[in-house]
Amino acid sequence: MVPTGYVLVLAAVLFLLGLVGVVLRRNVIIVMMSVELMLNGVNMTLIGFARARGEMFGQAFSFMIIALAAAEAAVGLAILVAIFRTRRTVNVDEISLMRH
Repeated sequence: MVPTGYVLVLAAVLFLLGLVGVVLRRNVIIVMMSVELMLNGVNMTLIGFARARGEMFGQAFSFMIIALAAAEAAVGLAILVAIFRTRRTVNVDEISLMRH
C-alpha cells in the first residue's frame, strides 16, 4: 500500500508541471494539455484523501472531473479548429478575438 504522502507529492508535481505549462507555453494545444495535467493532479489528490479516509466521495468527484475534462477538451478543440481556420495560427499571443 502506497502512503498517502507519496500520492500527494506526485499529485503536486503533476499540478505544478501543468501550471508551468500554462504559464510558459504559447501554443494553445500545449496549454490545453497542461490544464489536463492540472486536473489529473487534482484527481489524484481527491482519490488519495478518499482512500486515506476510507470513503468513496473522492472517487465519485474524480469521475465527475474526468467527465468535465473530456467535455472541456472537446469544446476547446472545436473552438481551436474554428480559430485556426480564420487566423491560421495556434499561438496564444497572435490570437486576439477583439480585432478584425
